[in-house]
Amino acid sequence: MVPGEEPSCSLTVSITDMRAPVVGGSGGVYALCSAHLANVVMNWAGMRCPYKLLRMILALVCMSSEVGRAVWLRFSPPLPSSGPQPSFMAHLSGAVVGISMGLLILRSYEESLQKQCSWWVIVFSFITFLLFAIFWNIFAYELLGVQIPPPP
Repeated sequence: MVPGEEPSCSLTVSITDMRAPVVGGSGGVYALCSAHLANVVMNWAGMRCPYKLLRMILALVCMSSEVGRAVWLRFSPPLPSSGPQPSFMAHLSGAVVGISMGLLILRSYEESLQKQCSWWVIVFSFITFLLFAIFWNIFAYELLGVQIPPPP
């Protein structure tokens, strides 16, 4: 799993979709797939696989259809016997984390990570987001008057 991915996915869901449950490890799966796709794009010329374009298109179609399915399930009317539908924001935040970390870590093996300006920008962005999300979760529910649904 990409370092720091799961807390950012859960925190993203708690900010953007406060009443939806987070179920499973889809954020981590999307982070790994997105990091792999970022690596493939960056090293496209050096790859010798004859089916790399087909593999890339297949991965993008599978990921996009699953995100579309998750969005549909989240906003479609639920069945009477089912509880709240799981959030799709973990998918999207996992993809963002995977792409950013994939571009950051897999960009250059020769260059020291600490010497890259983008490394510091992305690390600062993640730390800022995590601090904001932690404070949001401490204070927002009470300030906005949002009730957390009871467990099923």
